[in-house]
Amino acid sequence: MEGEPVRKFYLKQFKAISHAISTYDDLTLLINHLSEGTARTFEAQGCSILLLDERENELFHVSSYGISEEYLRKGPIVLDQKYSPFVKGEPVYIENMQTDPRVHYQDAAQKEGIISMLSIPIKYHQTPIGLIRIYLGEKRAFNPEDVDALRILAEHLGLVIENNGMRNFIEKIKMAMESLPLRMLKGL
Repeated sequence: MEGEPVRKFYLKQFKAISHAISTYDDLTLLINHLSEGTARTFEAQGCSILLLDERENELFHVSSYGISEEYLRKGPIVLDQKYSPFVKGEPVYIENMQTDPRVHYQDAAQKEGIISMLSIPIKYHQTPIGLIRIYLGEKRAFNPEDVDALRILAEHLGLVIENNGMRNFIEKIKMAMESLPLRMLKGL
C-alpha cells in the first residue's frame, strides 16, 4: 500500500507567503510571485491565477508561470453555474485533462503537455472570486495538508484582492469629489 503523498509545503513556506500576502503593496507583483512560487514549490509545469469577471461570468488570467501564451488564450473560461466546483468553492483535482468531461479545452491541454491539474478557489467571505490552478505534466497525488494550506492562503489572497478593489474604488470617488466645484462640497 502506498503512503500519503510527501508534503511540499511546510510552516516555514506558509509563514513566508502569509507575510508576503499581508505586506506587499503591489498586487500585480504579489500575484506574479505567488504563481511562480507555487509552481516551483510543487515542482509543477506551471501555475495560473484567475479572477472572476462577474458581468461576463468568466474567469480571466491575471498571472501565470510556466504556461504558454497560446494555452492561456485558448478561449474563455465560462462557468457552469449549476455544477461548477468553482461555484461551490471547493478544491478540485483533475487527474486526466484529456478525458475529464469538466475540461473544456482538452486538445489545448494535450498540446501544452498538461496531464493533471489542482484548482484551488480564491474566496472572499465564502464567495469564490478566482482560482489558483496548478498544472502538472503527470498524474500526482497531493498531500491533504498542502491542499489545506493552499486553500487558506487563497482565502488570504481573496481578502487582499477585495481590499485592493475597494481602495481603487475609494480613490476614484476621491478624484471625482476633488473635481466638483467647491460650492457643491459645502456641508459634506
